[in-house]
Amino acid sequence: MQLTGSQVVIECLKEQGVDTVFGYPGGAILNVYDELYKHSDEIHHVLTSHEQGASHAADGYARSTGKVGVCLATSGPGATNLVTGIATAYMDSVPMVAITCNVGVPLLGKDSFQEIDIAGITTPITKHNFIVKDINKLADVIRRAFRIAQTGRPGPVLVDIPKDVTAATTEFEFQQIPPVARKIDKMTEADLERAAAMIRDAKKPYIFVGGGTVISGASEELAKFAERVDAPVCDSLMGKGAFDGTNDRYSGMLGMHGTKASNYGVSECDLLIAVGVRFSDRVIGDAKRFASNAKILQFDVDPAEINKNIQTDASVIGDIKEILKRVNHLLEQQEHTEWMQHISEFKEKYPLTYKKEGLSGPFVMEEIYRQTKGDAIIVTEVGQHQMWAAQYYKYSKPRTLLTSGGLGTMGYGLGAAIGAQVANPEKQVINIAGDGCFRMNMNEIATAVRQQLPLIQIVINNQVLGMVHQWQGLFYEKRYSNTILNDGVDFVKLAEAMGATGMRATSQEAFAEELAKALEMKTPVLIDCIIDSDDNVWPMVAPGAPISEAFDESDLRNR
Repeated sequence: MQLTGSQVVIECLKEQGVDTVFGYPGGAILNVYDELYKHSDEIHHVLTSHEQGASHAADGYARSTGKVGVCLATSGPGATNLVTGIATAYMDSVPMVAITCNVGVPLLGKDSFQEIDIAGITTPITKHNFIVKDINKLADVIRRAFRIAQTGRPGPVLVDIPKDVTAATTEFEFQQIPPVARKIDKMTEADLERAAAMIRDAKKPYIFVGGGTVISGASEELAKFAERVDAPVCDSLMGKGAFDGTNDRYSGMLGMHGTKASNYGVSECDLLIAVGVRFSDRVIGDAKRFASNAKILQFDVDPAEINKNIQTDASVIGDIKEILKRVNHLLEQQEHTEWMQHISEFKEKYPLTYKKEGLSGPFVMEEIYRQTKGDAIIVTEVGQHQMWAAQYYKYSKPRTLLTSGGLGTMGYGLGAAIGAQVANPEKQVINIAGDGCFRMNMNEIATAVRQQLPLIQIVINNQVLGMVHQWQGLFYEKRYSNTILNDGVDFVKLAEAMGATGMRATSQEAFAEELAKALEMKTPVLIDCIIDSDDNVWPMVAPGAPISEAFDESDLRNR
């Protein structure tokens, strides 16, 4: 059948099972939006307040479901406004397809109105990108884009379509899209046998879990693996929920703001089994002194991650779920009672602590956990509140913490929370932001109201750029250059002006009461939580120091 390019776009989205897209219309993409209007009963379009919000919403949709998130934008500034969201997805391996439209083919390269080389701009931050100048190639390109976004290590793909291509016609034939196969072509029996042998030889093994384990859907296999190896488990920020955070084997997050138990334990172990991690600088600290007593065994789908940041002694390349299945089959039950007891003693000796009087970030996280019974989808911005959310909320399931790990994108959370809430209407979604982050994209509250979403926006309001302020206090002799935000912005009134309910809490009791009300309301609610500007995130590892030198407030007092 003969279809226009815009019809091809919509039919290809339907082929891929896309039920929701996030975007913002404009001149170059009008043909696509006109066609989308005719299919609104099959594909729900969420109009965001800004294209950056659309890209983050597609990201949140993808992270919370494992499906490909889709965002749309017009040419020029519409397309460039997606860039931060695309880069965020790229750094955290999130499957996303961004569809932009450009000026017509005869106008390309002539500095036409709202023309931009978005394919050139996004080359370093996409798995692949395309500009489709031939209508006859459009369907195949869109299908290829979805396949690339999902296969192996996921990531964002951009498809740019000139406006005249969306109006041209071509022959179109509907295709059944096969499920994505797990990548195992580089996995070898020799590598699996060597991994099993290293685990058998270890006396003090430690399992370090990252985002690759979440992406692979390998939680069940990981739980069996931890039992089979008889080892403690720590995670990265991106790995939260891959292993049950309430399990006795779990020792907390690793790295700059990880627990002392995890940091000290990994520094003492004789085998570190890295499962779907990329050894970020925020995790390893001083690379030369990271896990210096251990052999490193790495499981990852991406060969480029092996020996990139940390030299490994052995590795297995492939889908994490498949690797763990096969190693579990090869491995007999191990026993490390003394080592497990040693880590338990670390956990007892070095618990996470915070001041118990007054409203604080840690209290807010614990109260959210208590009232939601650990069953919410937590989304965060970036900074102190992000670390408190990682430390004090217990994630027992994957895809329940959505946060910008690699790029550290302030302004990520509210858009991502909208995407997650649209994708999971039966779940309670809560976005946690600092007052600095919330200012970045707070206009998306209007989107939540327009969509009648029951999400809750928590603002941890300390009137400073918290994490930068903390670094200035510790490493810059308290020279608080441009990190103080005491300008009297009233977030409650802002929320109400956009149609949401606004609340404010200045005490533990008030927050508990307001949160309980918010959870009952089933409409967008903002709770402004006033905390002390000098509250810091502990423990901490100084930049460039080994993780074995994690310190907290008591260590500073005792120096």
